[in-house]
Amino acid sequence: MSLDLLEYLEGFITEERKQRFLEVLAQRTNHFTVAIEDVYQLHNTSAVIRSCDVFGVQHVHIIEKEYGERLDKNIAMGSQKWVDVSKYKSASSCVNTLREKGYQIIATTPHEDASVLEGFDINKKSAFFFGTEKSGLTDEIMEQADGFLKIPMYGFTESLNISVSAAIILQQLTSKLRSSEIPWKLSEEEILEKRIDWTKKSIKSIEDVLKRY
Repeated sequence: MSLDLLEYLEGFITEERKQRFLEVLAQRTNHFTVAIEDVYQLHNTSAVIRSCDVFGVQHVHIIEKEYGERLDKNIAMGSQKWVDVSKYKSASSCVNTLREKGYQIIATTPHEDASVLEGFDINKKSAFFFGTEKSGLTDEIMEQADGFLKIPMYGFTESLNISVSAAIILQQLTSKLRSSEIPWKLSEEEILEKRIDWTKKSIKSIEDVLKRY
């Protein structure tokens, strides 16, 4: 049924777009995911989602306990269409969901006891948590974390903007992942699901098209 639906929907998009979806999905991963906790500056959340799209991370998790909606579509540059976004009202619900999916919880922090980025073990499925601009991650996340990760810094400044930190971490670790023998790619079922989803998002008047199907 899903294959029949996909074949029908692909009749409404160009061959070039179809091929582009296949190329992008071949580089997508759920081995790593990103979680953002109560980020105040909405453009930072949007920029992180954009970085996830750029570096092939398919899923982003947003905890909106205090500040509410944190997505600026202009800064995300449409990447929210291609990256799956899940939202949570509490840190615990986000952590529990990710644990159930087999992820270890990695808190990003400049603290001295954190692992340095270059030496991070990429073998386990990992969810990287990023906190607020001023105070970082809450104690709740820090206490539940399975590990800590930091970017080495050598200047007077002790921290980076959250969106910059996410981009650096994702670029380095996804590059390392793609050079490894770890089975990091999406499953056939996940690829089929995203092909249908993305094709739907590319068709104007999709509701009318689906009714005809």
